[in-house]
Amino acid sequence: MKLVLATSNKGKVREIKELCKEYEVISYGELIEEFEIIEDADSFKENALIKARAVFEALKDSSQEYDKDLVVIADDSGISVDVLDGKPGVYSARYGGKNANDKENLYKLIKDIKAKGVESSPAHYTASIAIVTNKGEYSVHGWMYGVALTEAIGDGGFGYDPMFIPLGYDNTLGELDDEIKKKLSHRSKALDLAKKIIKTF
Repeated sequence: MKLVLATSNKGKVREIKELCKEYEVISYGELIEEFEIIEDADSFKENALIKARAVFEALKDSSQEYDKDLVVIADDSGISVDVLDGKPGVYSARYGGKNANDKENLYKLIKDIKAKGVESSPAHYTASIAIVTNKGEYSVHGWMYGVALTEAIGDGGFGYDPMFIPLGYDNTLGELDDEIKKKLSHRSKALDLAKKIIKTF
């Protein structure tokens, strides 16, 4: 079975491919021209569904790429920091501004936590995965809890990984081994649930 990812984020594509080795996983940009998808919902679940629906419909309209057994999955994820009242949350990917890159988002978050006069704060990651097929729409969630720091340590992973220490660990996601991260990851927890649904198709 082929899973089409409704993302052009190379970090996400790489991670999901690694976590779904039993399937052929491709980015939708390998099938049709990439297009802008406006994510304007106020929850991870709704934003993930917006992306998956948009790509599913675009592939359906592109007859040469349409397959009745098409499975489109989309992920919407982010970090919520307690001392910032849950920010950046659904705005994690554009926290540093509309066209901000990972580094700009990371350092904006570090700066905002520092501005609260603390060196760290409890925080958690949320991942919502939406699945859209001819058989219906589904969504699942995964979470990872820990602490957000006011410094970036380690150069592994992507996004906010270098400033986040998972519960029970002393190192950031930017330092931890990929195998450990796979077990802890909010995305891997959500994908485990998503795969249970996909297996029923």
